[in-house]
Amino acid sequence: MTTQDETALGTGVLSADALAAANINPVTGLATDYLNHFNEVVMLMEMLPDMPDCAEDVLDWQPLDYCGHFRQSAFKDKDLAILAYAAAPRAVRVHLETLILQIDNAVIEAQDRLRAGSDEATCRAVAHLATEEIKPLIAAASGTIHGREEGEDDFADETAQAGIDALFG
Repeated sequence: MTTQDETALGTGVLSADALAAANINPVTGLATDYLNHFNEVVMLMEMLPDMPDCAEDVLDWQPLDYCGHFRQSAFKDKDLAILAYAAAPRAVRVHLETLILQIDNAVIEAQDRLRAGSDEATCRAVAHLATEEIKPLIAAASGTIHGREEGEDDFADETAQAGIDALFG
């Protein structure tokens, strides 16, 4: 059995070196591999105007939380990713989960549009939603996973906020 000290970020199995070697941010305890779950559906949504047959694949997409993604993934260090997530700072996890909820809702909105019909105008609207609203949210989630460094430009955050405002405005 592991103790609390052995499962804190930066210690034991969650040492900075072990996390970095597994492509997990040693400061946030998060891995960008999770974003593949969203990048794949966004790519399909963007292809819709030229390949409306992709609508079925978009409709097959299901929301999946961080740990659920890793449980199902082929990620080599998936157990470590799940353990690091549990040890991640609460504020970082909450921020990521908030962004993920917004991404999930935007994809579900796109799916609802496609269920109503996958005509040319709908396919263009869904592709636009992917590019203009979902991608900025994914970029913000990536920023959360990577952590912010002092002195970083806030431009990316403004773009993400614009996407969030458009989603809920």
